[in-house]
Amino acid sequence: MTSSTTYDVEAVRAHFPALAGGTAYFDGPGGSQTPDVVAQAIYDVMTGPLSNQGANTPAERNAAATVDGARRALGDLLGADPSGIVFGRSMTQLTMDLARTMAKDWGPGDEVVVTRLDHDGNVRPWVIAAEAVGATVRWADFDPATAELDPAVIGDLLSDRTRLVAVTAASNLLGTMPDIRGIADLVHRTDALLYVDGVHYTPHAFVDVTALGADFYACSPYKFLGPHCGVVAGRFELLENLRPDKLAPSSDQVPERFELGTLPYELMAGTTAAIDFLASLVPGGGSRRSGLEVSLAAVGAHEARLGTRVEEALAALPGTTLWSRAARRTPTLLATFDGHAVADVYAHLGRNGVNAPAGTFYAYEAARLLGLDEGGLRIGLAAYTSDADVDRLLDVLTDYVTR
Repeated sequence: MTSSTTYDVEAVRAHFPALAGGTAYFDGPGGSQTPDVVAQAIYDVMTGPLSNQGANTPAERNAAATVDGARRALGDLLGADPSGIVFGRSMTQLTMDLARTMAKDWGPGDEVVVTRLDHDGNVRPWVIAAEAVGATVRWADFDPATAELDPAVIGDLLSDRTRLVAVTAASNLLGTMPDIRGIADLVHRTDALLYVDGVHYTPHAFVDVTALGADFYACSPYKFLGPHCGVVAGRFELLENLRPDKLAPSSDQVPERFELGTLPYELMAGTTAAIDFLASLVPGGGSRRSGLEVSLAAVGAHEARLGTRVEEALAALPGTTLWSRAARRTPTLLATFDGHAVADVYAHLGRNGVNAPAGTFYAYEAARLLGLDEGGLRIGLAAYTSDADVDRLLDVLTDYVTR
């Protein structure tokens, strides 16, 4: 499905109670709105028989089935092995934990590569872990004129001492989607590992971690209509060789050895429901994996059409600078306006029923490289964005910045 006419956005919107208030939400990159089916799944788990995982009682079996179901659903969403799906409080928490664990095998002379395009959640954990053991951090810059990250820039930083490269599949600030496969090929020639931040990429693409060449792929369900938690899909054989700090009696199995304490069963159920919902956005998709492919293609076409409307309108506004310039990017636009502080633009939009936030959004290094200390206004499209939402955004924004 590639035509936006096959996508019934009003039918999709009917599942989002928050939209009934009339606000136009363009803040999806920071966290999407939640469909009713996800809230219902969380409610059902919380109000049904539930205990720690086991096979003896209905409550134990419910917990075990919820965990297994979530791993399988994420395997379908990401094209990953369910046995390598690790759950945590957030992507940042999981990345911090994995960085500390991997760094146990690093030392002086070893090297780690990070990029200035990334959210700090895929930068600072590696910097902190490397510095703690005396390893060297190497920085890959993107081109501020184009917002592109050339794989060759990373390639030039690699050596036989490179242990890991951390890179985003899509910039949460600019939308830039680097050539992850091209980067992976360069990284693996040195026998280094590739850790991919897919938080902003996953809501807008049909993911296949094997095709991408990612050894580890991190994402956040609350960015793709689910609840607030984090996920890392890792290659099982790599996870098996990592020894994270854990409690003595807790399971040493993979992926359980990476999941500290009792799992959030209700959030795992909500994650499964979000993935099932995504797979059903275009009817007749077949298996969950094939349904995701069809539905996400339709969502992508819908978002691209609306994104073109927004981009063309912003480009025509006097004094507007668009910083999202990459050839391949998500439906995310960062803009600044001559004579108007972005915080003031954001506040005015909010007073008029449009949620489009301003800031740097933890893309600390990217904002510094661009010279945007206060960041910009970020406009992000989602599966539930409508033409009426875009109309309101453009009307309110145009009225304000052309005064």
